[in-house]
Amino acid sequence: MKRAFEDRRLLLRHQDICWMSAVDLAKSIRKKKLSPVEVVRDILERIEAINPRVNAYVTVIADSALAEAKKAEKALMKGEDVGPLLGVPVSIKDMIFTRGVRTTFGCKLLEDFVPEEDAAAVASLKQAGAIVMGKTNTSEFGFKPLTDNLIFGITRNPWNLEKTSGGSSGGAAAAVASGLGPIAVGADGGGSIRIPSSCCGVFGIKPQLGRVPRYPAFPGGELITHEGPITRTVRDAALMLDVMAGQHWGDVYSFPQAGVSFTRSLRLGVKGLRIAWSPDLGYATVDPQVKRICESAAKEFAVLGAKVEEAHPGFDNPEVHVGTIFGAHALEGLSVLGPVETVMDKVTQLTAAMLFVSGELKATDYARALLAKHELSVKVGRFLQTYDLLLTPTLPSPPLPVDYDDPIGFLKWVAFTFPFNLTGQPAASVPAGFTRAGLPVGLQIVGRPYDEATVFRAAAAFEEAHPWAQKKPSLE
Repeated sequence: MKRAFEDRRLLLRHQDICWMSAVDLAKSIRKKKLSPVEVVRDILERIEAINPRVNAYVTVIADSALAEAKKAEKALMKGEDVGPLLGVPVSIKDMIFTRGVRTTFGCKLLEDFVPEEDAAAVASLKQAGAIVMGKTNTSEFGFKPLTDNLIFGITRNPWNLEKTSGGSSGGAAAAVASGLGPIAVGADGGGSIRIPSSCCGVFGIKPQLGRVPRYPAFPGGELITHEGPITRTVRDAALMLDVMAGQHWGDVYSFPQAGVSFTRSLRLGVKGLRIAWSPDLGYATVDPQVKRICESAAKEFAVLGAKVEEAHPGFDNPEVHVGTIFGAHALEGLSVLGPVETVMDKVTQLTAAMLFVSGELKATDYARALLAKHELSVKVGRFLQTYDLLLTPTLPSPPLPVDYDDPIGFLKWVAFTFPFNLTGQPAASVPAGFTRAGLPVGLQIVGRPYDEATVFRAAAAFEEAHPWAQKKPSLE
């Protein structure tokens, strides 16, 4: 069987398998230029060498991954119908259910939890032929926009190990940025896909709420949490979303796809689009370097044929409302683990404080937050009747130090991301450039409700004009 595959090193010459895109890997595997087993082994070798420095993976399932790679190879050799991601390694955030693989949510209370079934997105990726390599680090229950917890510790930024990878899908973004697999699944309840994508210099998209079904899932977050791709290329993310999207009976917010193909949307470009650029959404305080880099990136869309003008949606900072909804869901979700008093003794100070504050909320507080959520959605929806897209910085400043621990500062740092969890519409982060200190900066692209296709169009056009995937952190 091995003779059926040509020597991969001769075929690829100087191209490193660990830095190939998922699309290119899948194509090379289907053409029998690469063996799925060799791909998985290369990724496992790199994880072993690099992961101790960044702490992206918290659980690696090497034996299972190799076994699945061998099955993929046999299927290919037999000429069986194979999926679009056959043999492609993927990592899964440690808050997303994986059958038979420990899933801790970054919490000591769930340190030994092993789900009995896969989340819908994981099942879809497996059906498409992707090979799960393991679980990536998260903050405790995803409550913190930096990635660390009491079980596994800190995930570091591969561009500067003293800086955060962002959170809460920081392990996923750090893995992709470090060449520990081309694609990853993250989850975003306030920016947790876009924040680490910005910090680590990769692409990440929070799809429309319900585009990717969330079932089974830990209770809480149904109104604001989205699962989606983190990748090095826009095309890889589009392919992932084509695979992951769909309706599922276990998620009442999920919906049918009606023949949508995000991959086909990539070649359409941005010519003729009307795009709004808001450097601060009217309320955020932005680092001058970040503003300069993102403003330059926004102007590039005009060069590519779009009409770009500075405009603001006109809403006030909605942080109090997202805090109310997030906190209420956290309190209810964690109640399944036992009495609140018992739970608070076994979680981080941040989680305990959130539970305490949320315990003081009244039903009218929650109802008021839901009303504000609706009003914000209407206001942003009306704004996007005039514009096809809204551009902002993804974050107001470069990646924070790994030991940053200011809850008030966290809210200021995610000022651009969480509003669009309240509205539920798609939003992505694309690498816009680097600071003078060599740290990545992301540009956020916000689309109309249910219109990921236009977000992908814009991201792909920008990527073609300013490619980023070939840029690698110095980790060797």
